[in-house]
Formats: sequence, C-alpha cells, structure tokens
Amino acid sequence: MEIAAFQASLLDDAPAIEVGPLGTSVRRVGLARGAWVDVRPRWIVGADVLFERLRDRVPWRAEQRTMYDRVVDIPRLLAFYDERASLPDPALGAAKRVLDEHYAAELGEGFATAGLCLYRDGRDSVAWHGDRVGPGGFRDTMVAIAVLGAPRALLLRPRGGGGPAIRHDLGHGDLLVMGGSCQRTWDHAVPKTARPVGPRISVQFRPRGVR
Repeated sequence: MEIAAFQASLLDDAPAIEVGPLGTSVRRVGLARGAWVDVRPRWIVGADVLFERLRDRVPWRAEQRTMYDRVVDIPRLLAFYDERASLPDPALGAAKRVLDEHYAAELGEGFATAGLCLYRDGRDSVAWHGDRVGPGGFRDTMVAIAVLGAPRALLLRPRGGGGPAIRHDLGHGDLLVMGGSCQRTWDHAVPKTARPVGPRISVQFRPRGVR
C-alpha cells in the first residue's frame, strides 16, 4: 500500500487526542431544497496523532466495482464498522458519543455505523453521489464526516444541476455534517487533484441503514 508522505499541521501538535464539544461552536449553513450542512473546524484536537493510528492499525482494503463493461479499482482504501462492531480507536467512540448527544433529538436516532476512507494522495477520490441507499433515499437524515490528515476539497452541488458547487476544504480534525434533505437533493464529491497533497482519512458516521 503506497501512501503519500504525511505532514502534520503546525496548528495541531497536541500529544493527546480530545474530541471537542459541539453546541454553539457548530455553524449551520442552509442550502436549497431543505438541505443544510453544519461545520465545526478543528473538532478533534490531536487529529494528526489519530490519523497516524488509524492509518497504521485499520485493516484497509482495496475494492473494485463494475463500471459499464469493465471492472475498475475504487480510487481509495476502505473499512466499514457496522453497529455491532467495535470501532478501531477509542477516540472514534468518543466522537460518536458527542455526535449522538448533539444530534440525536433532531435526527430521531443515534449514529450507528462508521465508514472509513483512506485517500492515499491526490489521485484518490470519490465521484459525485448521495448516500441514498436505505432511508437516505426517501427521508431526511444526517451523515457526519470527520476528516483527519491533509486537507482536501469536499464539494456539494444540487442534484441534477441548478447551481454552482459549494467547496469546503476539510482536514486535521474538521467536522462537516450533512442534514435535512441533503442526501436526496444534493450530491457531494472529493475530486482528484494534480496538486501534491498528503494522505487523508475521512470517517463517516451514519444512522442505521444509510449508505
């Protein structure tokens, strides 16, 4: 597994990992069609330490998918923890508890699963999509994304067009939560980049059945 060199942030030299509070530190931005995003910069203190632990300890796997008439490699490494599985680091359990405390009343349930993606360099990406398998395809839900490692752009645009893309540069412990109708009415992507960028891990917390 070849991964680009990781350069820690000068703003995150904490030796210990701490998941911050949410509350009034979260900034909500309303989108069209009943969607919204919440943003909490530097939510995880010591995020670079957590990045290195997950990079080294998670059993990352490469996957393939059929596209038209050929099988292609998915351009990132993956790991998935369902609601019965133990998360790979105590800090992720702490993050899930903070998310549940803040969002469960609005969401109507807690977050159940954690999907992890390792973007090894700028060639790794995820195409435009919404998490519309399961409940996300027919009712409002939330997907919370904590990003560790080098910042990369996460883009959002209305499904089917009708507006410019919105860009969020996320890394080193930032949190972005997509809520309301976002999975049904908007798409999101992490595009490839020719710029030299370091590796990145995103952790997606989702309610039961949302993929």
